Amino acid sequence: MEPVSPAALALHRRAIVFDGHCDTILELDHCGRTLGQRSAEGHADLPRLLEGGVTAQVFALFIEDKYLPSQAVRRTLQLADRFYQELEVNQEHILPATRAADIRRAKEEGKVAAVLGVEGGAALEGDLAILRVLHRLGGRLLTLTWSRRNALGDGTMRGQVGGGLTDLGREAVREMNRLGMLVDVSHLAAAGVGDALAVSRDPIVASHSNARAVCDHGRNLSDEHVRGIAAGGGLVGVTLVPAFVDPQKASMERLMDHIEHLLRVGGEDHVGLGSDYDGFGFDNPAFQFHDMPDVSHLPRLTEAMLGRGIPERVVEKVLGANWLRVFEEVVG
Repeated sequence: MEPVSPAALALHRRAIVFDGHCDTILELDHCGRTLGQRSAEGHADLPRLLEGGVTAQVFALFIEDKYLPSQAVRRTLQLADRFYQELEVNQEHILPATRAADIRRAKEEGKVAAVLGVEGGAALEGDLAILRVLHRLGGRLLTLTWSRRNALGDGTMRGQVGGGLTDLGREAVREMNRLGMLVDVSHLAAAGVGDALAVSRDPIVASHSNARAVCDHGRNLSDEHVRGIAAGGGLVGVTLVPAFVDPQKASMERLMDHIEHLLRVGGEDHVGLGSDYDGFGFDNPAFQFHDMPDVSHLPRLTEAMLGRGIPERVVEKVLGANWLRVFEEVVG
């Protein structure tokens, strides 16, 4: 690959880079590697996060099917323990982030701010007491569903005929507003996205979704929902999952098509990053995003945005300033 231009690299290095979603904790658990050691496996580890200029990273805890429904809480706690073990042994280069001030401090100190998220309300086992406990453990984002149905609502596996949020799902949104947790609608069926927009008094996010107008995939957002998220002050985190970029040929150019479309529809204050690194591409090389094969290549995204004529101030917003604004408004 060609080296990144000095101008793009300088912009990338001075920006706050905030990635709203990765599955690295689960991938570490499956593969037996550690966050602190550079690996040829997967997409992210601490050396590559630092090389890629990442200031803040949301580490999602995803609960595999085999733990559902009765062992979801136990598995969530096991993964949360792994998250904190990794932070403890690598504290020279990474710190837990539960407030926006932690992210700013990480930028000043040249560290990565690690935000704890949970991917899928199945982790709650239908009990909002678990939501409150996860918040006390540092959880600051909950993806209401993964693609499957849970007690909070329907996921995208249900297709566009899927239902919206349940009564418990609406109550969960209200409780997250009270606690100061980000409501994440990625993976949620379309009706549920509308419900979350109607119920939440705080900005909501789609942490790792693209534009359906560019790629007609059920995991991507309609323009109506992009506008709704933007109108509420939230954001859409553009993702690198090839099937959501372009199932024929995912490329940087096609990813830029998504970014430019979202900027037109939602506005420059409502687009961010949500790579989904370590959440795709393990079984088939065709399902890798070859233009940015791991997180160390993120500066290429900055160069590509500049190459499309996106102004530097907007590039900085997409890289992380928008995420930081929403995080501060909701979480504190």
